[in-house]
Amino acid sequence: MPRSVPENTKKKKRPIRRAGRHHPIHAPTILALLTVFELIVFPQVIFDNGELVRQAAIACVAYIVIQYLYFIISGLVFKKKSLELEGIGFFLTAIGMAVVASVNPGDLFKQVVATVLGIIGFVILTWLIGDTDRVMKLRMPVAAVAVLLLLVTVIFAEARNGATNWLFIGGVSIQPSELAKVAFVFVGAATLEKLQSTRSLTVYILFAVACVGMLFLMQDFGTALIFFFTFIIIAFMRSGDIKSIMLICGAALIGAALILYMKPYVADRFEAYRHVWEYMDTTGYQQTRVLTYAASGGLFGAGIGRGQLGDVFASTSDLAFGMLCEEWGLIFAVIVVLTFALLAVYTVKCAPTSRSCFYSIASCSAAGMLLFQACLNIFGVTDLLPLTGVTLPFISQGGSSMICCWCLLAYIKAADIRSYPKLYNEPEVVLNENHV
Repeated sequence: MPRSVPENTKKKKRPIRRAGRHHPIHAPTILALLTVFELIVFPQVIFDNGELVRQAAIACVAYIVIQYLYFIISGLVFKKKSLELEGIGFFLTAIGMAVVASVNPGDLFKQVVATVLGIIGFVILTWLIGDTDRVMKLRMPVAAVAVLLLLVTVIFAEARNGATNWLFIGGVSIQPSELAKVAFVFVGAATLEKLQSTRSLTVYILFAVACVGMLFLMQDFGTALIFFFTFIIIAFMRSGDIKSIMLICGAALIGAALILYMKPYVADRFEAYRHVWEYMDTTGYQQTRVLTYAASGGLFGAGIGRGQLGDVFASTSDLAFGMLCEEWGLIFAVIVVLTFALLAVYTVKCAPTSRSCFYSIASCSAAGMLLFQACLNIFGVTDLLPLTGVTLPFISQGGSSMICCWCLLAYIKAADIRSYPKLYNEPEVVLNENHV
């Protein structure tokens, strides 16, 4: 006869703690702050020496309209109580709009379209991952699509700036590796949510190896490093086994050493690292110019559109942080860095109170991916790390990158229970047996 369990010793379901209920930042306040910032910044790119730049004016007004529509629809129609995360996204995107406009105003329309697509992806993905059962059903198809995208890129992509990671379809260029980032987080968090041992990492390891391997074949080493870092975050959050993580890192270092030995031209791409002044007219050209011009900006900058770095190749993409330092000043550049740190703080606050392991893993890995990518761009520009060619999230010019960044925000958003008003407004929401 099985023994009966005393009533007071039975495991009880515990309610979700509701993050941020007592001190929310109201949506009108966020929108007002964004509007003030944009009314200060956008006129500086709309008027060039007193002359109206028509393309910049149309794009900036369209961006503000899109922003207002999002806040109005989210607040009034969908009753969203938390829009702080979107405020961060719109703030960084507005900075990117000004950076692009100061050099290439003709490219602003593409940037606005990419922003709209990114916001649509953000909304759809937030809804999609709101149901973990739906996520579990989709994880294998999403993994297959990600691998297929990268495989097609390896076979058909055209070389650009030393990497073969661009596809050209109907005159439009896309970078599939950016879209694969979103799938990488989705598959990793979904696969590892219900696993109970480090052995269960095998399936995801194979998927990760396939992705990183194909990125190496494309010579997209910066993105490969971002994927690997994200994999480490996901694996550690699920297993908590430092020894296994160290073993994985050791194997990765051995693999990288073999690649450098078998393909020495890969090492040649980084020969100027820490010796840029010796190669200032060749491989160190970008690095020396960005260091010089960034330092010349001082604390308050030379003014938007008045810098010289805009004449250097990839100034609005790979060197975006240098543009901020030169034209906006060191103080504002530090504010941007702190804004990325704020994303991490927001995630750390929401992840422990999320509804299941999936949301905790997905939000932390997405935030880690964005933060690590920002660090690669910032440290590359300042020569603390090799210049890897990765974009500064939300700010650098690039449609695929913009779409990816907004979609990654969806994982952070979903970890906040306030993102789902029906659940948040229930008197008591409990975690089931699979939840943290």
